[in-house]
Amino acid sequence: MQRCTLTRSLAAALAVVTLAATGCLGSKDATDPNRGSEAKDVTLTIGLNAIAGGKNAAEAEWVTKYLIPMFTDHMKQQGINATVRFQPSGVDDEQYKTKLALDLKTGGGPDVVSLDGIWVGEFAEAGYIRPLEEIAGDAVEQWDGWAQIPETVQQITTFDGKRYGVPAGTDGRVLFYNKTLFARAGLPASWQPTSWDEIVAAGQKLKAAGVPAPIQINAGTAMGEATSMQGALPLLVGTGAQIYDQDAEKWQGATGNVEQMLGLYQRIYGGGLGDRTLQLQAKGRDKSFADFAAGKIGILLESDYFWRSVIEPKAGIAPMKNRDQAVGYAKIPAVRAGSGLRGQDFVSMSGGGGRTVNPNTKFPQQAWELLAFLNSAEATKALLQGNARITQRKDVNTEVLRADPMLKFIADEVLPLTAYRPGLAVYPQVSVALQQATADVIAGKQPDQAAVTYQATVEKAVGGSEHVATS
Repeated sequence: MQRCTLTRSLAAALAVVTLAATGCLGSKDATDPNRGSEAKDVTLTIGLNAIAGGKNAAEAEWVTKYLIPMFTDHMKQQGINATVRFQPSGVDDEQYKTKLALDLKTGGGPDVVSLDGIWVGEFAEAGYIRPLEEIAGDAVEQWDGWAQIPETVQQITTFDGKRYGVPAGTDGRVLFYNKTLFARAGLPASWQPTSWDEIVAAGQKLKAAGVPAPIQINAGTAMGEATSMQGALPLLVGTGAQIYDQDAEKWQGATGNVEQMLGLYQRIYGGGLGDRTLQLQAKGRDKSFADFAAGKIGILLESDYFWRSVIEPKAGIAPMKNRDQAVGYAKIPAVRAGSGLRGQDFVSMSGGGGRTVNPNTKFPQQAWELLAFLNSAEATKALLQGNARITQRKDVNTEVLRADPMLKFIADEVLPLTAYRPGLAVYPQVSVALQQATADVIAGKQPDQAAVTYQATVEKAVGGSEHVATS
């Protein structure tokens, strides 16, 4: 029997339509990928959480001024009269998610929709979305765009080994470091640690050189998901494990991997190599940005967002005029060479969203063609509007990131080895438990004790110990 796993908030919002639908899919769920394929007059709708003058305004402008006219012309050349309508939205992500789920559940919604990568598993299990190949058939597998999207990046919209959508850009996490502080500590300007021991050793040299906070790795609950994505999860994959083992269908409990990850927190903050107070402040992450820019933090684990939006010399949140000369970046090493996820020497975590075809569409072939078209190299470059951003496509990244070596480094060196969060409804609860475990260690609890408490919380969240790994 198909499971419909939902977050509590989403389940509550959907309760009002339970009587209107007898299963996970509404009555309009057709399964023929060729229905409507011969139509010469086609109307399609694209729905994104973007709106002119508001949220993701640039994306909304791209849809109306580039995508729609270019796609309709593309279809006209094939003898098809296509009308494409944009359904904008500019609300909180959770509001958008709830509305999208309601639409899909009851057989409605736009033909092409966007969704966050961490929703994919939840929506797939609920039956709201289906694998693209089931919806549009062989055309999906034959699309030449897949060759331009690294397999690791495809994981954003993949669940249970099947593609549920096409990724729409991504990011990567690295170790940023201050070259000026490194020089003071006698550390190399071109630094690439190959183990956790080397990170700690660098921190000790920075401390001896008088750097206030040698190493900053997010921890605690005040930083929320930033703790998970810029701390616990990148370290965990460095031990060789992900927070959720999809093959075993189990979450990490008080395993050796979790204890090892928490152990590094203990070495850093228990050893006086990090600023404990940052982890307790509501705006601790913002304070870490300012401290790094001010030369108070030597090493900071962050995403490329930090480079392009925080310390960006002209318009950054904490601008560094000498960023390009003073800031270095390195891949995150596994505990030791070969001990990372998939036997890797280096690891990372990435986020992102994607777009998919509504399984309720009347025109699956044309809807897929629209999805493929908007993920073409030309359309992807048009969306950037001249800005340097990491996209889902290798060919586009090669072209647009030439002038930004840091972003090119992410695209070339980090994306091929990165990992993603599990797109399951219960993940946010597990993430909070993980954040609390790091907070416990920062407060002085031993890693093994913090891991036991963490496991108990996870077991309650995921429905029992049978869903949690202990070794």
